[in-house]
Amino acid sequence: MSTSLRQRLRAWIASPLYPWISGGALTALAAAELVVVPRHSAVIALGVLLSAAALSWRRVYPASAAVSAVAVLVSFAAGPDLYIAAAVSGLLACYTLGRHRIAHPALIVGSGSALFLAVNAWHIVSWHPGSYSLGLLDEWCVLTIATLAAVSMGDAVRAREETQRERAVAQARVLEVERRQATEAERAAIARELHDVVSHSVSVIAVQAESATYTTPDLSPQARDDFQQIAASARASMAELRRLSGVLRAGPEDRTGTAPQPTLDALGELIAQHRSVGGEVELRFNGDRVGLPTSCELSAYRIVQEGLTNVRRHAPGAHAWVEIGYQPDRLAVRIADDGPGPPGLVHNGHGLAGMRERAALLGGTLTVGPGPDGGFLVEAEIPW
Repeated sequence: MSTSLRQRLRAWIASPLYPWISGGALTALAAAELVVVPRHSAVIALGVLLSAAALSWRRVYPASAAVSAVAVLVSFAAGPDLYIAAAVSGLLACYTLGRHRIAHPALIVGSGSALFLAVNAWHIVSWHPGSYSLGLLDEWCVLTIATLAAVSMGDAVRAREETQRERAVAQARVLEVERRQATEAERAAIARELHDVVSHSVSVIAVQAESATYTTPDLSPQARDDFQQIAASARASMAELRRLSGVLRAGPEDRTGTAPQPTLDALGELIAQHRSVGGEVELRFNGDRVGLPTSCELSAYRIVQEGLTNVRRHAPGAHAWVEIGYQPDRLAVRIADDGPGPPGLVHNGHGLAGMRERAALLGGTLTVGPGPDGGFLVEAEIPW
C-alpha cells in the first residue's frame, strides 16, 4: 500500500462519518444475510441487526460496543451458526472496547472467554446431548483467541496514539525552549550591537563636552554651563544605555533587579531637562490624580518625552505645553507648541510611529498634526 493511499485511508477512518457509514454498511449486510438465510428465529434476527446497528455510535458512545458484543453472543446462543455480519460486528466491538479502554483488556478478554464457555456449553447440551468430548470446545477456543486478538489490537492502537501525543508534547516543549534560547541570543546580539555602536559616540561627546570647559579658557559662563549640561545629558544617556543593554542581555528570570521604569512622577525631572537646554515648557495636570497601572504611566511618560524631543529638534526655541488629564476611564496626554510644525514630520517620523505603537498597545489612540493656533499638536488617550 502506497504512502498516499495509507494516509487517505487513515484520514477517512478518522472522519466523523466513518462510524456511521461503517455501522450502516454492517446493518445492511446483516439484513441481506438474514434474507439469504431464512432459517432463523426472531431472537437471532434481532441480535444480528442490533449488533451491527449499535456500532454506529461507537465513537460517540464507546460503551455501546458492549451492547453489540452482547447482541452477538445472544444471536449465537440462539442458533448453531454465527452469521458473517455478527462475527464482523463482534470483532469490531471487541476492538472498540480495547481501543477506548472501557475496561482493562484482561478483564474484557476474561469476561468474554467466560461468556463464550457458557454459550459453548449451552450448544453442547442443546445440539450434542450426551457428548462431553473436549473437541466440542472448539467454539470457545476460536472465539477467545479472536477476542484476544481484537482487544489487543485496539489497546495497541490506543497506546501508540498516546505515545504519539506525548512525543508531540515533548517536541513542542523542546521547540519552545529552542525558540526562547534563540530569542535570548538575539537579544544579546542586539545589546552588543547597541552598546558597540552608540556607547562609544556618546562617551566621546561626554568627554569632549566636559573637557571643553577646562581646555577653552575664554568660554563665557553661559557656554561653560551649556557644556556641563551636555556632558551631564551624555552621562545620563550612557546610564540609560547600560540599563537597556542589561535588560536585553538578561533572561526573563534575571530582570527583577533592573531599574524601575519612569512614571508620571518623573515628569518634573523631564521638564527640568527640557528647560536646562533652553526650552520653555509648562506642565499642567487636570482632574483628580489617581494611581494608574505602571504600563499606562510608562507609555504616557515616553509619549511626553518623545513629544518634547520633537519640539527641541524641529522647533528650537518654541514654547511648549504639556497637559495630563485624568478622566474617569482614560488618561489624556497633550503636547503642543507654537513652533512652525515642519512638513513631513507627521508621516515620516520614527518617534511618532513609536508613540502610536505605545498607545495602541494599551488600546489607546494617538493623533498628531497642526495645532488650532499654529505649531504642532500631539494628543493621546490611554484607557486604564
